[in-house]
Amino acid sequence: MLVQGLRDAVPYIREHEDHVFVLAFGGEALDEPASFERLIRDIVLIADLGVRLVLVPGARPQINRRFQAAGFEERFHGGLRVTEPEMIDPLTEAVGAVQFDVISWLSARLSLASGSGLAQRVLTGNFVTARPMGVIDGVDLGHTGAVRRVDVDGVRDALGDGSIVVQSNIGYSPTGELFNLRAEDVAESMAVALGADKLIFLTDPLDDLPTAMSLSEVEGLLDREGDKLSTEFQLHLHSAVRACSKGVDRIHLVDREVDGALLVELYTRDGCGTLITSEPYERIRPATLDDIGGILALIEPMEQAGVLVRRSREQLELETDRFVVIDRDGDIIACAALYPFPEDGTAELAALVVHPAYQGGGRAARLLGFMESRARSLGLKSLFLLSTQTMAFFRERGYADESLDRLPAERRALYNLKRNSRIFRKWL
Repeated sequence: MLVQGLRDAVPYIREHEDHVFVLAFGGEALDEPASFERLIRDIVLIADLGVRLVLVPGARPQINRRFQAAGFEERFHGGLRVTEPEMIDPLTEAVGAVQFDVISWLSARLSLASGSGLAQRVLTGNFVTARPMGVIDGVDLGHTGAVRRVDVDGVRDALGDGSIVVQSNIGYSPTGELFNLRAEDVAESMAVALGADKLIFLTDPLDDLPTAMSLSEVEGLLDREGDKLSTEFQLHLHSAVRACSKGVDRIHLVDREVDGALLVELYTRDGCGTLITSEPYERIRPATLDDIGGILALIEPMEQAGVLVRRSREQLELETDRFVVIDRDGDIIACAALYPFPEDGTAELAALVVHPAYQGGGRAARLLGFMESRARSLGLKSLFLLSTQTMAFFRERGYADESLDRLPAERRALYNLKRNSRIFRKWL
């Protein structure tokens, strides 16, 4: 398992090197010292593997406790905290304490880290210029603000020196005023401004979420079940939608309570969180010559087992336009081919294969449905196939036994009597 894990991780280590990731986590993470220590260990490891990291810690629970201790009554409007001038001192104390703790944990771990030593320092600074939210619906939000500008050059200089950048949820105006910002908004703005490769939110446990979601799926979730989600999770989802819409290719939601979840999400093919992208993470598309190796990896074990007829690489290269594949983040996990016989109004479905690791998820049925739609678009009236072992699958989807003499003459001449394959047809 260890050897295979290393083999699987190496391509991602190479891919992520020198890329910018913005990682945001709520102040709740610091309330669990044991799990936070493990998280810091993983963050330093990721930095040591060459990733340029910007950390944005939140401080919501810490601020709440300071305000309660000071006897302040909390007021919110439109989901935003109203920050009165007298709240500035406990606000800065809470945020400052979080910053100190994060930098202290990171510094201690960096001093112990082995490896390339790419991450040497932890830096923080006034990288975010803020503006007041102002008066909304007649309510003055006081020192609650929004991100106005990110010092992109300053952050890039720090990252280029191998430092981990830590940015708090406090921003300053050009005139020196201090503003309380949402950590989610700060992380979103940093990711967009820096052109980050990933924006990662460590969040509440991810119950019943798929491994990948499109923007429309996230928006649908918020519309249907937004009121059932925690405030923190809603904020993460809204920020993910905005960041993705503004050009951040990949936003990850990772359960902060699972030990090692961040490493699994970043350095394995399937991860353990939820990936949000503007384009589908997994999609059916026409095959290209670049996919030949992936197709061969799928069909060769089936050929060796006698389930499929052997095809040479040269033959596949000539027939690439017949194949479609399921592309999962650049990996070919399923394929199928369609061989039309237009004069007979039919086509043969062949080489429908799903990688063993991805079987049982409905992909074969999806691929079959796609090929049926493709045959219809070509004006064909039926689809036929030859099978020696998957008869039940096709029968359950409307395919019925067919006789050899009903096949197109060209295909009938190639029928291998020794294989004695069963023939099935479905009328479209």
